[in-house]
Parts: sequence; structure tokens; C-alpha cells
Amino acid sequence: MSRGVGRAGAGQGAAAALQLLVTLSFLPSVVEAQVTGVLDDCLCDVDSIDNFNTFKIFPKIKKLQERDYFRYYKVNLKRPCPFWAEDGHCSIKDCHVEPCPESKIPVGIKAGSSNKYLKVANNTKELEDCEQASKLGAINSTLSNQSREAFIDWARYDDSQDHFCELDDERSPAAQYVDLLLNPERYTGYKGPSAWRVWNSIYEENCFKPRSVYRPLNPLAPSRGEDDGESFYTWLEGLCLEKRVFYKLISGLHASINLHLCANYLLEETWGKPTWGPNMKEFKRRFDPVETKGEGPRRLKNLYFLYLIELRALSKVAPYFERSIVDLYTGNVKEDADTKTLLLNIFQDTKSFPMHFDEKSMFAGDKKGAKSLKEEFRLHFKNISRIMDCVGCDKCRLWGKLQTQGLGTALKILFSEKEIQKLPENSPSKGFQLTRQEIVALLNAFGRLSTSIKELQNFKVLLQHSSFI
Repeated sequence: MSRGVGRAGAGQGAAAALQLLVTLSFLPSVVEAQVTGVLDDCLCDVDSIDNFNTFKIFPKIKKLQERDYFRYYKVNLKRPCPFWAEDGHCSIKDCHVEPCPESKIPVGIKAGSSNKYLKVANNTKELEDCEQASKLGAINSTLSNQSREAFIDWARYDDSQDHFCELDDERSPAAQYVDLLLNPERYTGYKGPSAWRVWNSIYEENCFKPRSVYRPLNPLAPSRGEDDGESFYTWLEGLCLEKRVFYKLISGLHASINLHLCANYLLEETWGKPTWGPNMKEFKRRFDPVETKGEGPRRLKNLYFLYLIELRALSKVAPYFERSIVDLYTGNVKEDADTKTLLLNIFQDTKSFPMHFDEKSMFAGDKKGAKSLKEEFRLHFKNISRIMDCVGCDKCRLWGKLQTQGLGTALKILFSEKEIQKLPENSPSKGFQLTRQEIVALLNAFGRLSTSIKELQNFKVLLQHSSFI
């Protein structure tokens, strides 16, 4: 995958994209003609999601991602790959991630435990020891010693049984805060055997592939003959709903990441001033129905399916955040209040969506078999989260870990409905909790999906424009 070089000057990304369109005027309207109608395994249609995302969700989620609470993500990019020998990290400059200096992190985020969104958490000894604690006004002197000890015990509990992801140890010296706004997800040039091995391991070893299917599931794999394209996916129909859903989630995540790369591509670099913008040729290579033999539109439909799953999780977890005890804490009282108001507003929108995916249709059979299948589902996804530590490009690893953790958190929410319904209003719950990292990953991952669908609409406009050139 080579870097496209346009002829437009810096700041003329749109013009460079249109220049590419001159040679691509024969393109069929991928989105217009192929990605429409009702999605499989649910009752929602593509147009409804497009309208809902464009007019309700996207503007608000974009604002939320710019708030201090959601822009700083703590991650360990130095964890070794647990499955194979390291290939070495990507040496391309765009692979680099710039960690955030300690002085830039809001004091309310860096001081205290990972559960730094609860007002109770703001009363731990760690924050009291912070030299700026007196300025933050977060100490509740009425909290009893017994309650304090119970909270600390709860905060350290081992909830590995309901985690769908391998979580980073935030206390590790290698874990660093990253400003997501200064390290955007975009095309870095990372490719080749390292990238292929990561996706191959995800698809071939974790997506419940039947033994009768010989062709690789990995879209990056070379062509394997007559069973390529849309006809290849007949094997999916033979799987149970849960295993079909698992494959669609991974395919949708892959499609979303690819859309980000196509939409934010390095078009030109003149005098050290890079121009980023949409790359139509790359979009065509990954999603055009002709070039992909019908697979491209299916990948895009899986993106919409993934959006529905995470949208459903947000609507389900709303009661968790609506409690007065929850405070998205940075230390800036006014900003924290505004951030929570915006988040609750987004939750109200998610609950108003009329065509949610019904997760109750999953794991609904015989109890013993359903429990076993759910555990297999969870462990497969957890394994995928571990594979993210094998990504050789730091920026790709950062966004891969964040989006995987976000989806894992969404799955955790969907399968914890009873625990969420039993949450106490004014005290922590041992039955269900989210760390700050899970919250940041959940909303940013959904923000990435929202952006993907918005970018897809932009490509649709470019494709329509091309037919008149």
C-alpha cells in the first residue's frame, strides 16, 4: 500500500481527492447501490442508522471526545506480544505515538484510582495526599471509615470473570497517558507480514471458522479461487446466531478501521507539510463490489451491525451514569458537570432509537449450553484483545487496543443487564462497575464508529460527484 501523491498544495486535500476522481468516474455507487436495506440478524435498516447518526449522535459524540475526561487514555504500548516473536516496531514516523506530559494531565484524572468517575472514589487516601486536593473540593468528610474500606476493597476486586478484554495494568511504569486528539487514527503506512499476521490470527483462530471452510476469512489474504466473494459467505448461514454475531463484530471493526485509513490518508507531503484527506482509490480497493467480488458491501453492512451493538450497550448502561454518585471527574467542577450533562443527553438519544438489536435472542437456549457458549464467546474476544499487543505500529496499536476495549466493554454491558438494574443510587456496586479506562474506551470506540458512518456518507457524495465528471 503506497502513499498517494497528489498535485494539490498543502491545505487542498479536497482538490487532490477530486483529481483522483477524474480517473475513477466509472465507479459504481458502492454505498448507494449496495449498502441499503435491512441488516441481517436484526430489524434495522441502513438509512435509519444513517439519519440517526448524522443528525443526532455524530455532532454530540464529537464534542464529547473533545472533553478532557474523554481525550486522555492511559495505555501500555510496550507490552510484548504473547503469541509470537516480535517483528520489531514500525519505523515509519507516522506510526509514532506522542505520550502526554504529566503536567498536561488534569490533576483529577492522574490523582487516585482507575475508578476516578465516582464521587466516592474522590475521597480515597491517594487523593487526600495530592497536594492540590484542597483546591478540588472533592473530599466528603461524611464518608465513614467502614464505607471507605469497603470501597477500596471493591475497587480492587478481581472481575476477570466478566471482562471481555485483557486490560492493561495502569500502575505499570510502562503505561502512559495519551492525548487522543493529538494522535488521531489515520493511515500510517504500516503493512506487510506483520499486519497480515495480526488480522490472520484474529480471523482464523478466533472467529469460530468451521473446519469445512478452507479459504482464509482474512480479507487481506490472497485470492483462493472460485469460492471468493459473496458466495464464500454461505458458511455463515450454518452457524448459530452467537457465532455469526461474533464474526460480524470483528468484520465490522475491521471495516471501520479501514474506513478511517481511507478517509484520513496521506495524499501529499510538500516541504514537510502533509495533506491528509479521502483516498478514493484505497476505498475502492477495500470496498468496491467489483474489486472485492461482492465482499466490500458485506463488510460495510457489518460496520452498521457493530454500530447497532454498541448503540444498544450505551442505551443499556445509561442508568449506571444517571446516578448522582457518578461524576466524570477531572477536577474542574464546571467542566465535569457539563461533560456529564452532554453524556446523559447522548444516552437519551440512544434510548430513543426505535430499532435496537435484541441481545436477549443470544445465549437463550438450554442454560448449560448457553453458559458454555457465552464463556467461549468471551474468551475468544479476550484473546483478540491480547493480539492487539502484537501490532507493530504504535499508533495502530493504540487505536486497536482502544476500539477493542470499547467493544469488549459494550459486550460486558449487554450481558450484565440484571446487575445494572440492581445498582444502588448512592454507593458503589460489587455486582457491576466500569473503570475510567473502560468508560473512555467505550465512548471513544463508539465515536470511531459514528465517524466511520459519517465518512461513508462523505465517500457516497464523492462517488455521486464522480458520475458527473
